[in-house]
Amino acid sequence: MIMFERFSLSARESVLHAQTVARELRHPMIGSEHVLLGVLWHDSGPARAALVEAGVDYPAARERLTTLAGDQLDAQALASLGIDLDQVRQRVERSFGEGALDDRERRKAARGHLPFGKGAKKSLELALREAINLGHNRIEAEHVLLGILGDVGSLSQRLLESFAVDPIRLRNDLRSRLRASA
Repeated sequence: MIMFERFSLSARESVLHAQTVARELRHPMIGSEHVLLGVLWHDSGPARAALVEAGVDYPAARERLTTLAGDQLDAQALASLGIDLDQVRQRVERSFGEGALDDRERRKAARGHLPFGKGAKKSLELALREAINLGHNRIEAEHVLLGILGDVGSLSQRLLESFAVDPIRLRNDLRSRLRASA
């Protein structure tokens, strides 16, 4: 179980927004990619600044996540055929209920509790280790981002790489920012 007592307000808000994003995207669990979006959404400190300076912005990252996560209904492909996926989804949901086009796991997750996936748990554990290694008493959004960057091969890293972000360079930049603010 992940304990949030040591999380600052910005780190908590990042994780809470991660749950919101996962739910909105109808993903069955919270992944590190959702936590990354949470940092981009809520934080106004060095973590978000480092991401924005690296060329990552929230709307584009959210859109790319949908593509990288393999959304089963490709809105662009359907639009090229003259089909508006949003209109189709709305009509189907009016007739058959919310999430009728989603698979069973996604429908179930969208309504109930969303658990943390393996990647999100690992990233948050790495965030704690980063804070401890830096001698900090609280886990800030910067530590959360460092934890995400430490999860090599994750969807969150693929998302960052889709923006041509070098995770190692971003990690070094963020650690420098943390040292400078200490």
